[in-house]
Amino acid sequence: MKQILCLSGEPWSKLPGRTQQLMSRMRDVQILYFSPPAGRGDLSYRRKGQRVRPNVTAYTLPPALLPVGEQVRPLFLRQQRKVSHFIAQRAAQHRFQAPLLWVTRPKHVHLLDGLSYDGLVYDCDREWEGQPPHWEGTLAHVADVVFVASPLLADRLSPCSANIALLPNGLNLPLFAPDAQHPDPLPQIRGPVLGWAGTIRGDLDLAPVLYAARERPDWTFVLLGRVEDRPTFFHRLRRMPNVLLPGPRPAADVPAWLYRCDVLLDLLREDQPYGDVISPRMLEYLATGKPIVSMLWPDQVEQFPDVVYGAKDEADFLRLCAHALEEASGFALRRRQHAAEAGWPRRVSTVERILTTAGLL
Repeated sequence: MKQILCLSGEPWSKLPGRTQQLMSRMRDVQILYFSPPAGRGDLSYRRKGQRVRPNVTAYTLPPALLPVGEQVRPLFLRQQRKVSHFIAQRAAQHRFQAPLLWVTRPKHVHLLDGLSYDGLVYDCDREWEGQPPHWEGTLAHVADVVFVASPLLADRLSPCSANIALLPNGLNLPLFAPDAQHPDPLPQIRGPVLGWAGTIRGDLDLAPVLYAARERPDWTFVLLGRVEDRPTFFHRLRRMPNVLLPGPRPAADVPAWLYRCDVLLDLLREDQPYGDVISPRMLEYLATGKPIVSMLWPDQVEQFPDVVYGAKDEADFLRLCAHALEEASGFALRRRQHAAEAGWPRRVSTVERILTTAGLL
């Protein structure tokens, strides 16, 4: 049985991200899944590995004692050796020999020299602006296969690797089955409901929602999700009678909220300039078949122009929301077809086919 050492950028959780979705579906493979520490005081690395799947054991990596970078090279390298030694010890305990090493962050390049592996995969799902470019360039150069979540990421890494494969984000499609029975989470609400789902971060641009909520008091706006930081206009919105903030909900309950909406909203994050990575949120929206109004950056190319309404400013946002509420039939099926093509099983099949062809599985 093939073995994989997976260095993830996210913990194994009930709300799986891209890496967990891929690893949990790999067949006939034994996997050690290493999560980053929650902080410098995180002692989770002292615990035994947690068997999260029959073929997957999850560990937490030891934290760095000091937040130093390459500018303090001796201490930086010492901390990296500590992490790689931890991984190597766990691999030896599980009798891993010549595994495939799967990495997900540019900083993982510093762990390569301390690990024994028989193949290297770098999975890039975003642009890493906060890390030195030569980290990622080196990692992509030495990787046997580089998976990228979008064409722009492929273009950026193409000078560093000739073995790049497009692997967009995926969707847990069964959660959004159109024939499933969903309880009404808003039985007291009458009239149009327009909703957004996701973590409410400080850089989320809520201006279009504030504008629309003021102009259309007969519409109800739902912002579903955990509040990580309160963005501009958040306090104003929470005082408005036609804006609801239900807080976070379990992943299994999110489809009911999305299906309850008449229009789904995709907003911009001011600290994240335009990119072409398809967000999991957009895929979930498409799976419902509901009309979608998305805010766009200037000169942004629309990813789904046939089924998503792209707004350039607040007035355009309001106009398109009204248009979406009166949408003609026939678009729902096309949206679901887009979503069906993004199911995680299809993504994993692509990974397995490419790695098998490359002799890595």
